[in-house]
Amino acid sequence: MRPLSVVALLVLAAPDAVGADLPRSAPEAQGVSSQAVRAFVEAADKDIDALHSFMLVRHGHVISEGWWAPYAAETPHMLFSLSKSFTSTAVGLAAAEGKLSVDDPVLKFFPDDAPAEPSANLKAMRLTDLLRMSTGQLAEPARKASEPWAKTFLAQPVPFKPGTHFLYNTSATYMLSGAVQKATGQTVLDYLKPRLFEPLGIANPTWELSPQGISTGGYGLSVRTEDIAKFGQLYLQKGKWNGKQLVPEAWVEAATARQTSNGSNPKSDWDQGYGYQFWRCRNGGYRGDGAFGQYCIVLPEQDAVIAITAGVRDMQAVLNLIWDKLLPALKPAPLAADEAAAERLARTLKALSLRVPEGKGTPAKVAGKRYMFPANDGKIESATLEPGGKDGELAVLLRIGGADRRIECGAGKWQKGRTAWGRLPEQPIAASGAWTADDTFTAKICFTETPFAVTLRLKFNGDEVRCESEWNVGFGSTKEAALVGKAE
Repeated sequence: MRPLSVVALLVLAAPDAVGADLPRSAPEAQGVSSQAVRAFVEAADKDIDALHSFMLVRHGHVISEGWWAPYAAETPHMLFSLSKSFTSTAVGLAAAEGKLSVDDPVLKFFPDDAPAEPSANLKAMRLTDLLRMSTGQLAEPARKASEPWAKTFLAQPVPFKPGTHFLYNTSATYMLSGAVQKATGQTVLDYLKPRLFEPLGIANPTWELSPQGISTGGYGLSVRTEDIAKFGQLYLQKGKWNGKQLVPEAWVEAATARQTSNGSNPKSDWDQGYGYQFWRCRNGGYRGDGAFGQYCIVLPEQDAVIAITAGVRDMQAVLNLIWDKLLPALKPAPLAADEAAAERLARTLKALSLRVPEGKGTPAKVAGKRYMFPANDGKIESATLEPGGKDGELAVLLRIGGADRRIECGAGKWQKGRTAWGRLPEQPIAASGAWTADDTFTAKICFTETPFAVTLRLKFNGDEVRCESEWNVGFGSTKEAALVGKAE
């Protein structure tokens, strides 16, 4: 976690330069009480499992920031559908440069992938329909490795007149990414680097590619929390950054306006209208967001931006907490300095951590025993508990798909490492473990550049072990089938 001193909270930083991080300020100097921010952070820590990071920007200054260990300020985080708002920006920039128009037919960019006899509705589909998630399709087209994604999209029936039927459609965003690449000769990532990422000081962004070498568009971008905040601040400033108009103001206004209706529930932040790959919010705001709690929330009336990364199942709960705790705290004028409250806030932020397994049991005498599993979908062949670091810490040694994966588990803390798991490639992790019962060792493994964490339980009984694993979040079932292994 980034060290958060009281001095850092109380000093009013100078205006940011090109490529620099945002300036810092005490909350009170920007009209927000440290006590109110602390109430939000404590409520999030207690009631939401789990935020990974939080940054509040007011009047262009970061007034509060925190990372729940093992997540850290310098680490990029997978954005999922928050990526869509960046793809929208690429479309706006390409339109401003005359490379394309939002009124261009979609088929113009993909003649080789078009059906032999396109329907009238498909012929009528324009880029603006993709931007507004109003393609006219009844279901989102699949994205399979066996067929070009654009071809699959264009083969999907279009029963509704484009522009008349809202359907959240990640494949539509992929088509926007493909159109930008066809029009500019660059992936969305490469196209945005000199136009957006570099001017904002967003270093080393990464974006997944489709099998056809096109940025996935609707997901796949990874950047830091502060990069999310900068992007939101750029939009709050109507596309201007350090005196330069990076994104046309007209595009910012169109992209964040209500372009289409998507529901009428006054209590849902997913029913307030949709722009060009931005959601409208309650309370006059708008946002980009991604699965499991990745947020870039812009509040123009309050001159504020909120950036959040997370691994949560209930995304509405996060927004409800913001409206309940933070929104009323955004006052129109500076407040009197409150050093005591600032100190308490700093201590709270510095101590943030995801919950670790707590030890209750007496360790079973199984260290060094290797337990073999029958063939399974997860390709876990064996498991062994081995002595790890100091203080009686243990390591879980798994053999997965023919490769040994050693996971060092901190005791009451997070231990960094690297591993692969299932469909997740080798990447940074942090793990913590404890004997949660006399016969059960529980390890929690966070994939620290993603929203994902897996809890692994090894329950020992004589020469057998029962292995259970459950993910914190997922698009389907989060529980994997239990495995029973036998000691060699």
